[in-house]
Amino acid sequence: MSMNETPSGSRVHIGIFGCRNAGKSSLINALTGQALAVVSDTPGTTTDPVSKAMELLPLGPVVLIDTPGIDDTGALGDLRTGKTREILRRVELAILAVDGRRGMTAPDRELETELQRLGVPYILVFTHGDTVSADVRCPGFWVSSFSGEGIHELKEKLAHLKTPELSRPLVSDLVSAGDIAVLVVPVDSAAPKGRLILPQQQVIRELLDHGASALVTGVEGLAEKMEALRTPPGIVITDSQVFGKVAPQVPPEIAMTSFSILFARSKGDLPQAVAGARLLKELKAGDKVLISEGCTHHRQCEDVGTVKLPRWIRQFCGEDIVFEFSSGTSFPEDLTPYRLVIHCGGCTLNPREMRYRQKLAAEQGVPMTNYGIAIASIHGILDRAVKPLGL
Repeated sequence: MSMNETPSGSRVHIGIFGCRNAGKSSLINALTGQALAVVSDTPGTTTDPVSKAMELLPLGPVVLIDTPGIDDTGALGDLRTGKTREILRRVELAILAVDGRRGMTAPDRELETELQRLGVPYILVFTHGDTVSADVRCPGFWVSSFSGEGIHELKEKLAHLKTPELSRPLVSDLVSAGDIAVLVVPVDSAAPKGRLILPQQQVIRELLDHGASALVTGVEGLAEKMEALRTPPGIVITDSQVFGKVAPQVPPEIAMTSFSILFARSKGDLPQAVAGARLLKELKAGDKVLISEGCTHHRQCEDVGTVKLPRWIRQFCGEDIVFEFSSGTSFPEDLTPYRLVIHCGGCTLNPREMRYRQKLAAEQGVPMTNYGIAIASIHGILDRAVKPLGL
């Protein structure tokens, strides 16, 4: 992804669902104008989800996702349909592609019921319109990826669907026009050379969009830099990893939080995450903790998720805690083996996926918190770190 490209987590996710050979792959190729997915008459050709980022005006930046057939069978088929159900839980809009040559089947109806249960706005689309004459077509929206019939109209219909408003502001409601926000960005072995990480980029952009300014600095000399400002900063936002070094340098009357905590509020249930952090002091030897990241990246020797957090938690608890890890789209459906789940801010995930994960934990009675909230709790500054957010 280029530095100027809209991140996936900020795009509207549109899934294309249906049975094998319903024409889903041809449809994504027609909608994007590119041969992204392999098209074949052989059932089950699409074995993994295929994604394409594009602009769909007036909706804006979107991700189109082609999925394996929901009616796939066998051991491999179960794995493929499992991937499809992963996509179902994170899309904001959907296309239910039905083979117009055979009409609605039982799997199609089950899929439609599931979309309705999840509250996902969808369009029911009958494919292969070039092979079905108008006089025998059932009522509905018809397309042909071969002739182009209905493709432009489908784009227009998608672009005007109302998506659920799931995300909240990152920082714009915490500052006023003209405010200065001090952003503490440590430069260490985990920092990508030549650029800022995604949460930092997104916070800076939102500050600028709302007439505020960003003073970006490292940890050392933070107090002196703030004293040099004509007026105190409206807020200090730090990388959670350096909470312990930053907090003593920020006067108590100045609001302070972290990038990770801002994302916990923007994309998920902040009170649930704060409540989950209270459990840290109750962890006992042998308890299992799942540490989950929404993205996949090359891990450095001092990676926060797999190295620093486990070390800090063991030191905080004084117990030999057992840690397991997940990343990317992989997230366990069964969380009951875990005493606690600690999740990253989810900057690459959309709000629907983050809330699904929190809902899953809540339904199974497993507390779930967030990197920044857990680190603030360990340093004894949790109340201060969430106070700017109304908690």
